[in-house]
Amino acid sequence: MPETELKNLPIGIFDSGIGGLTVAHAITKILPHEQLIYFGDTAHLPYGDKSTAAIQAYSVKICDLLIRQRCKVILIACNSASAAAYELVKEYVGSKAKVLNVIDPTVQYIGEQYPDKTIGLIGTKQTVNSNVYKKKVDALDKNITLNSLATPLLAAMIEEGFFNNTISESVISTYLSDPHLQNIEALILGCTHYPLIKKQIEKFYEAKVDVLDTSELVAKYVKSFLHQNHLAAQKRTAEHKFYVSDFTRSFEESTRIFFEKAVQLEHYPLWE
Repeated sequence: MPETELKNLPIGIFDSGIGGLTVAHAITKILPHEQLIYFGDTAHLPYGDKSTAAIQAYSVKICDLLIRQRCKVILIACNSASAAAYELVKEYVGSKAKVLNVIDPTVQYIGEQYPDKTIGLIGTKQTVNSNVYKKKVDALDKNITLNSLATPLLAAMIEEGFFNNTISESVISTYLSDPHLQNIEALILGCTHYPLIKKQIEKFYEAKVDVLDTSELVAKYVKSFLHQNHLAAQKRTAEHKFYVSDFTRSFEESTRIFFEKAVQLEHYPLWE
């Protein structure tokens, strides 16, 4: 395929629900010429309490769709799926597309900015129990201590629209007061839903802890990756497309919050 045609192919992004729209939105701001094809697996959310085998099966099925849409890059915009399925997806997709995850850009940033520091991580049970962040941070050999805490209520709470209110404040405060997260210098928001509660988390820490919005780190990483691999589009040739595996009107409303504008969702069931 000619290089120009390859550059104009879309970027595929998938997540367990609509949390990955925080990443998609960050990418559209930093890479306005790229067309995005987004898939939210709303029929199976949250991935955080699913088995590794189930997440791998969903991820492969979603990649089939994104490959058919001729995506040049597939970004796993979900920490749970990045932890459980990245290596398998990379092998499955092969040479058909480049595969990226949301964990590596964050770990890279931590290594550059916080050597010899203690860092906190909040995420789903799947992400925390996989220990993938700890393994990758330890492999940097930068004397970084990573303290992780599973915060399973947060993604579901955000999907249901409970944020920036007293309910979310109470849940956030309870989690962040956990002994595991004491004496940290930065906190990784290890779920793509969490940027939506970043302000509340920052308020809790009163500017004493750096709260790391992974959606911005991932967007910068994608930009760098495209340029290094000569895959950056010169101009957008088509509109973004957004698919969900289970369609509800409330989800369409929620996407306004995640994407900061109205998004037309198309229903695409993974299994007929």
